[in-house]
Amino acid sequence: MKKTIGIVILAAGQGKRMGTDTPKPLLIASGKRLIDFPINEAKMFCEKSNLSFLITAVTGHKRELVNDYLAHNFQDVATVFQKEQLGTADAIRSYFDQQKSGKQYDYTLILCADTPLIRSIHLSFLWKSLLSQNLDAVAATFIADDPAGYGRILRGEKGFKIVEHKDATEEQKIIDEVNSGLYIMKTDYLVNHLEKIDANNMSKEFYLTDVFKEEANVAPILFDDYKSFVGVNNPDQLEEVYLELNYEKIYDLKKNGVFFYDSACTYVDWDVEVGAGSIIYPQVSLRGKSVIGKNVVIDAGSIIKDSRIDDHTVINPYSIVDKSHIGKSVAIGPFARIRPDTEVGESSKIGNFVETKKAILRKGVKVSHLSYVGDAIIGEDTNIGCGFITCNYDGANKHLTEIGKGCFIGSDSQMIAPVKIGDNCYVASGSTINKNMADGDFAIARSVQENKPGLARKFIKKKDK
Repeated sequence: MKKTIGIVILAAGQGKRMGTDTPKPLLIASGKRLIDFPINEAKMFCEKSNLSFLITAVTGHKRELVNDYLAHNFQDVATVFQKEQLGTADAIRSYFDQQKSGKQYDYTLILCADTPLIRSIHLSFLWKSLLSQNLDAVAATFIADDPAGYGRILRGEKGFKIVEHKDATEEQKIIDEVNSGLYIMKTDYLVNHLEKIDANNMSKEFYLTDVFKEEANVAPILFDDYKSFVGVNNPDQLEEVYLELNYEKIYDLKKNGVFFYDSACTYVDWDVEVGAGSIIYPQVSLRGKSVIGKNVVIDAGSIIKDSRIDDHTVINPYSIVDKSHIGKSVAIGPFARIRPDTEVGESSKIGNFVETKKAILRKGVKVSHLSYVGDAIIGEDTNIGCGFITCNYDGANKHLTEIGKGCFIGSDSQMIAPVKIGDNCYVASGSTINKNMADGDFAIARSVQENKPGLARKFIKKKDK
């Protein structure tokens, strides 16, 4: 029979030291919200351990924002409300009072929403320690270089207790084994001891750590990897965990055949995928849920956000690709801006200082330089000259430009949408096109040049000596 576990994510705190109105669980690191990490790792742990589980987040400060985020992104995560932030024990009381099924689970796992570096492997080790030693409760601990602010671990002959920093004596403050805030307990044990906790301490709060007793069947489980338990309480710690997540992500990609030329100056969000053989140059930022194919080159200073880049494509320096799909064997940039809803077909070229938006470019299209392509569909093998513009906006609405396959559009041409150009058309340079063209048409739309002999002297001004 499967064991059952109730998972509690503590996400009610205000996070005053962060200096922002955003609830701390919703702060972003590596392209994800802080609360995403403990939820996903807890799920992974339960799946690996064959556990039936329910995840519940205890929310408080700006709970409507946190609850709304969870409802849209984690439909299987429940929420309860801690009305006042009276301590971690009060949060767990709120959980049991409002989550009526909570007491029915064999075990309870408690995690903090602001610890994005804890992994399922840590949860598994803690779980196996609890079971193998037949304990009632375990707490993950680590050795801190600077233990200030952490609860100290006081080991007894049988169990242990945790003394919070504010309540510790000078002698106890010397102890460097500290509490991580990660616990697994038998639910019956937790419920029985929770009722006896008071607020007789310096903070006048109800400490969950008071469930651990020196005479009880409980144990601290010491971990070597102290970085994994870093909590985010100020902007410095947010940066610290971001850099650690970035290092972890890039390290994993390297193991799978991705090449970085200066990974210390490269940034890859947690959900990004990169195929083997791809080369990532310095100052590149791969964001969101981007998927990069095999043997792709992304050169210096480029930003890829929530986009798909297919195999063998080259993103030249300082180009931006946002919410778009770049096909196989394409060249982008340098200094190109690919705005949302752009699709660039196989073997196409988007050159320097070209901007696209909501554009579909079929296979083999070339837009080599200094052009804007917005709200457009361009057919296969069409060549767009320098300085091309789709005039897609009339001041109130956007309109579509359609250009067929095999066309040549001369430099400095404008398409006043809505307009449709057929296949194999030729538009002369400097033309402004506002009428449809049938297949094979040639169009020239510019005023007739007039030369006025000798008149130049009227307009050329000489500098004063």
